[in-house]
Amino acid sequence: MQNKQSNSIRTVVATGIGAAVIFVLMKFVAIPTGVPNTQVNVAMGFLALLGAIFGPVAAGLAVFIGHALNDFVTYGSPWWTWVIVDGLIGVAFGLAKNRLKIENGVLGTAKLVWFNIYQIIVNFIGWVLLAPTGDIIIYHEPANKVYLQGVITWIADSISVAIIGTILLVLYARTRTQRGSLKKER
Repeated sequence: MQNKQSNSIRTVVATGIGAAVIFVLMKFVAIPTGVPNTQVNVAMGFLALLGAIFGPVAAGLAVFIGHALNDFVTYGSPWWTWVIVDGLIGVAFGLAKNRLKIENGVLGTAKLVWFNIYQIIVNFIGWVLLAPTGDIIIYHEPANKVYLQGVITWIADSISVAIIGTILLVLYARTRTQRGSLKKER
């Protein structure tokens, strides 16, 4: 019981702090791409780390809340199709937690290659398939506009995760003690 309660408190705290960090990164550290309403989103690199440490619930909720707040502050109201897709991407990144196991302090090249292939596929599904299709169905946006935005966002977010996310994952894994690495002094 105590462990379950401890994990839920940890998830709530991670969600709140993660949402705040994602909001700040999306609002103040985004790099414009030249295509309207798209940018290189530094927050996605952080999301990879958040998901790998805290799992799908914390990552999904944190990016959902952070993105919604950013849209509300920036545009006056959230663009729900993209906010929901970001939340789903956060969940997908969190599902990689059990495969990456960065808490063990070991994060080899094979795991990093796997994760980057995985994140590129997840970003493709989210930004090229789901978000633009949702924009067309819900907001009646022109297909050529939203699919261009989706492709640019897929490329930009994939690069952000591949560079920033990979660096953060490696640095975090190095701070963890590997099992069996401590020796008793005589």
